[in-house]
Amino acid sequence: MLEQFGIQWPKIIAQVFTFGIVYFVLNRYAFGPIVAMLEARRKRIADGEAKLEKIARDLAAAEENARAIIDKANTDGNRLIKEANDSAAAVKERKAQEAVAEANSILAKAREASKLEQEQLLTQLKREFGRMVVDATGRVTGKVLTNEDQDRINRETAAQVAL
Repeated sequence: MLEQFGIQWPKIIAQVFTFGIVYFVLNRYAFGPIVAMLEARRKRIADGEAKLEKIARDLAAAEENARAIIDKANTDGNRLIKEANDSAAAVKERKAQEAVAEANSILAKAREASKLEQEQLLTQLKREFGRMVVDATGRVTGKVLTNEDQDRINRETAAQVAL
């Protein structure tokens, strides 16, 4: 009956035998290594995923550690800034006091210098005024004044000007 469909038993047996050999060869030399390679890949992927999870945990721990370090650094930085501001204010106050003291010293020296200059000018003015009085007296009296007369007139004029 199969022969009516063109099936011949010897050819079928030969084809089944050939298929079995090809299946055995492929299974042993092709499918086996491919399946082993796929299994190795599957294992590497599982290991990679495990490592990825470990890396994610390590990263989270590192981020938390970095956050703690940054918070500590910010706290320390703020403290240092406050200390620097306090120190700068103290230095500013001290420098201001030094500047005021120096300004007062300069003013005192300037007053003293002014007083000395005023006294020198007053002395010069008295001398000049005395000389002018001696000249005027000499012209008015028409006589040449001696050194004694000049000294006496200068003393009297200085006494009068000092009042």
